Amino acid sequence: MKTNLKYKNSVFSLIFSNPDILRELYSALKGISLPDDVPVVINTLEDALFMDKINDISFEIGGRLVVLIEHQSTINPNIALRLLMYIARIYEKIVDDNNIYSTKKIYIPQPEFYVLYNGKAPCPDEMTVKLSDTFKNLEPLGLPENTKPVLELEVKVLNINEGKNEAIVQRCRHLAHYSAFVGKVREYENQGNNLKRAVKKAVVYCRDHDIMKELLQRNSSEVFNMLMVEWNWDDAIKVWHKEGREEGIEAVAKNALSEGASVEFVKKITGLDIDTIKRLDKQC
Repeated sequence: MKTNLKYKNSVFSLIFSNPDILRELYSALKGISLPDDVPVVINTLEDALFMDKINDISFEIGGRLVVLIEHQSTINPNIALRLLMYIARIYEKIVDDNNIYSTKKIYIPQPEFYVLYNGKAPCPDEMTVKLSDTFKNLEPLGLPENTKPVLELEVKVLNINEGKNEAIVQRCRHLAHYSAFVGKVREYENQGNNLKRAVKKAVVYCRDHDIMKELLQRNSSEVFNMLMVEWNWDDAIKVWHKEGREEGIEAVAKNALSEGASVEFVKKITGLDIDTIKRLDKQC
């Protein structure tokens, strides 16, 4: 059975899919106030895939800056390489019909790269991941190491769990709310609730306490389904490594179905056909 997993929606991407909210987020990350009249244009890739996962957020600011932000619950040592691939595709979109072989210089926006981390594993408040750290050494070739790599890409990783990088989080209301929501789910899990129950209790708590209230009122079932898929993702990746890709995708589908996700939603996030999903649903 051939599957075609196109993307994994995330609550984070849903929250930060608005130019004004991205303006607020970027201002918080940089500790500045981005003027209201500076245009923010979203240009997130729709088909740049790594392990069939779409990149999270990409946007231009004033046509002079392009910012890529990934949200992760696991530390990925290959993130700089992934973002190198993403930024190349984004520059293709930006340049579009301009002839890169012409004698006229083409100016492109400067890039910035961020990862916002909220996983359970320990992570410092801030760290930098460099592309050059993944380069193979030249010693076996009898060549000296390059002290200054001719190609470099640096990613700033920021821990956004509750109690981490509070100055940044508090400068962006939406980021603070997202962090609080995730913290509440984990609090309920630590009290002995299973994930499904913990998420449902967190949704009720946050709606009652004006945390992500508008989003949860409009999309509570969608948010719930997204979270059930997101937080089973790491388990699926482990299955991919142990048993193969298709088994991992089916594991995501079964977990989502067992937690109440609809057949249509599972089809959307896995690319599995309806008959396969119904068969898996019977196994739950």
